[in-house]
Amino acid sequence: MVKIRLRRMGAKKNPFYRIVVADSRCPRDGRFIEEIGTYDPLQNPALIKVDLEKAQTWIKNGAQPTDTVRGLLKKAGLAEN
Repeated sequence: MVKIRLRRMGAKKNPFYRIVVADSRCPRDGRFIEEIGTYDPLQNPALIKVDLEKAQTWIKNGAQPTDTVRGLLKKAGLAEN
């Protein structure tokens, strides 16, 4: 199954995440299909950049966002059906 999930980047105690489309069998920071955005929780307020068109396309094709990514997409402005 294809999932939209977070990929952790950054240094120790300084997380930075990329929102990626990946096969659910791949490890968290492993191989991915496409990068569709970024998330920086250390900014105040948290900085979320997402290509909403790509995210919508992947969701229409059957990709399942994780719970965390679903919340981030709602904050970024992606309306769920």
